[in-house]
Amino acid sequence: MIFSEAGDRMRRRILKPWSFWAYLWLKLPLAAAAGLRLRRLDENGCEVSLPGGWRTQNPFRSTYFGAQAMAAEMSTGAPAMVLAEGSSRSMSTLVREVRGSFTKKAVGPVLFRFAELAPMAAAVARAAASGEAETFVARSVGRMADGTIVAEFQVTWSFKRRD
Repeated sequence: MIFSEAGDRMRRRILKPWSFWAYLWLKLPLAAAAGLRLRRLDENGCEVSLPGGWRTQNPFRSTYFGAQAMAAEMSTGAPAMVLAEGSSRSMSTLVREVRGSFTKKAVGPVLFRFAELAPMAAAVARAAASGEAETFVARSVGRMADGTIVAEFQVTWSFKRRD
């Protein structure tokens, strides 16, 4: 089991649409305004949807790269937050670096998927046990409804035990 009892409680809470919506407006209003939605968060990964349209569109009638980066980061950040919350020790999480590549023009809704939860959980556990910072590079891939890959991001997370 990847999620501890405390982590699973948080996971179930943020998967409730109204609870997640309220969290976004309180903590991440830009993500709420963009219309990001947490579609899935389980042992197999996390999916965040980014709507197309006026909220996320750039002047070239495609999805703005910043909105794509926000959705990619959230697809890795939601699991990071849940895993840190469920850790045996109080943990600090920090984004150290974000790299993105764009392979196709994103027009319409995009779903960002992060699938490496077990290795991320291992990094959190190592940081909790050692007290040293652990970094983990999380890969999130964005696809349009037809399966076309439009972007790929590598978000480098740092996990460190608070003493």
